[in-house]
Amino acid sequence: MARVVALYRYPVKGFTAERCNALTVLPEGRIEGDRALAFRFADSNLPPEAWSKKYGFAVLVNAPGLARLAARYDPATRRLSLAYEGAVLADEALDDDGRDRLAAAVERYVLGLPDNPLTGHPERLPLQLVGDGLTPRYQDSQDGQVTLHSRASLGAAAGALGDADLDELRFRSNVAIEGVGAWAEQEWIGRTIRIGSVELEAVKPKVRCLATHANPGTGERDLPVMQTLVSAFGQAQPTFGIGLVTRGAGGEIRVGDSVEVVR
Repeated sequence: MARVVALYRYPVKGFTAERCNALTVLPEGRIEGDRALAFRFADSNLPPEAWSKKYGFAVLVNAPGLARLAARYDPATRRLSLAYEGAVLADEALDDDGRDRLAAAVERYVLGLPDNPLTGHPERLPLQLVGDGLTPRYQDSQDGQVTLHSRASLGAAAGALGDADLDELRFRSNVAIEGVGAWAEQEWIGRTIRIGSVELEAVKPKVRCLATHANPGTGERDLPVMQTLVSAFGQAQPTFGIGLVTRGAGGEIRVGDSVEVVR
């Protein structure tokens, strides 16, 4: 039987993964605390709680060097810490002044990257730190989804890319599983999946973007992931993993939970 082997949450959209032993799946189909903060461009003209597409934020798709920033959020103290190569760039509470200092630190860092979305775009400044640190708002899908891939699919992609050490963090899924064949999860679209005691509906394949080209360790675009997924596996669009939503009350999922198709 398939089982969960890793769980991830991303408190800040486009920043460091938080590896977890358990995640809380909310009734609306999102992970509590996942993508609950984000650094948005000033010209979005949107209220802080509003959803928008990834291209309105400083994220890996437009600033791959963000992978080198270590971000840690403590929900108990509502503090966000950002560090680069062990040096703290900012460590602030989520009050107005703290948000401004955190945004300024990220802005300075991003402007120093050779590939970034701010240079030559003064209308995008200053960056704005949005979100309350708890409510998951800024997933790529407006409806919000739990994302899942299998390690067998990761292995198939690694073979096609010629990188035996391909890091699953490139794909920024919430759930990694073992115990099914490569791409088997794609056959679950339209089916109900049970992870532990939580039932979710597999609603769509996850079409991938340029963020997957960014090495999670170095922040460099070093592998042609999108092109390879299409050419090596006959895909119409570069696809890896699936998106799921809850249809019931949600609940907790844990590493080691069984994963099965129930209907």
